[in-house]
Amino acid sequence: MSLVFGPIHSRRFGMSLGIDLSPFSKSCNFDCVYCEIGKGKITQSIEIQPDIDDIIDELKLAISKHKNIDVITVSASGEPTLYKNLKKLVYKIKDIKKDKKLLILSNATGLLNQDTFESLLEFDIAKFSLDSVVKSSFKKLARIKDINLEKLISNMKFFREKFNGQMVIEILVVKNINDSDDEFVKLNDVLNFIKPDRVDIGSIDRPPAYKVTGVGEEILQKLASNIKNIPVNIIKSKTNTVRYDFTKDEIMQLLLRRPQTMSNINENFSDLSKNNLNELIGLGKIYKIDVVGVEFYKVKEKI
Repeated sequence: MSLVFGPIHSRRFGMSLGIDLSPFSKSCNFDCVYCEIGKGKITQSIEIQPDIDDIIDELKLAISKHKNIDVITVSASGEPTLYKNLKKLVYKIKDIKKDKKLLILSNATGLLNQDTFESLLEFDIAKFSLDSVVKSSFKKLARIKDINLEKLISNMKFFREKFNGQMVIEILVVKNINDSDDEFVKLNDVLNFIKPDRVDIGSIDRPPAYKVTGVGEEILQKLASNIKNIPVNIIKSKTNTVRYDFTKDEIMQLLLRRPQTMSNINENFSDLSKNNLNELIGLGKIYKIDVVGVEFYKVKEKI
């Protein structure tokens, strides 16, 4: 069983080499309804832990073979922070990764453990899931009996304050569970308390573990409008076929309310709109900013 996979092109993080810390079976402290790996028994540990030296040997080989890697992504068939030697592994990866960013994909529960919390501080990018801040919805999505959600949110805030890297929070929307404006108004309050660098919002685009369904892009856009003061990236599985003609003023108004990614521009803007956008950039009214590997177009505060 290979421990290192890829490279895979991520629209959010660039070209990635992945590390699977639970390659032999699903090992997770959640049993999320939307999990693409499938149903699983909730556990607090990875039963068969890959050897660190084996991981590093495979990673060295992959790095030498693939020269265009942007990030090394620590993940698992489940939850990677259950790996008991995470801190030691991170230090060994940092010794060989050179200029590549080190990313972890996690459900954030590792922040409730002090040792794991300290290990997570060593990453360059931390992408945490936070699908709901309503306890009943959170439990339904994660299929868990209980969680100290207030403590988790508090620790996410504390982590953001101590973390020198970039923090991304992902929200996965499931129909009839966390797809209401009320859910997202409450999420907005918490997100502005935590202050991540970016929020990614998406829905189900692969077969889920349980009989649940996702929502469409129109609903994602509507829900995302409740998130204020933080760059939001809508995760899309399909490309729009309709392109829109926007005037310069319409573009300014759009970007004032919602900074757009290059992907948003390519999928929604007609050639006329792109020309108008480029003219506004040339006039210094709009600029591009990189937020954890995703470029956003924004309006300058003072014009």
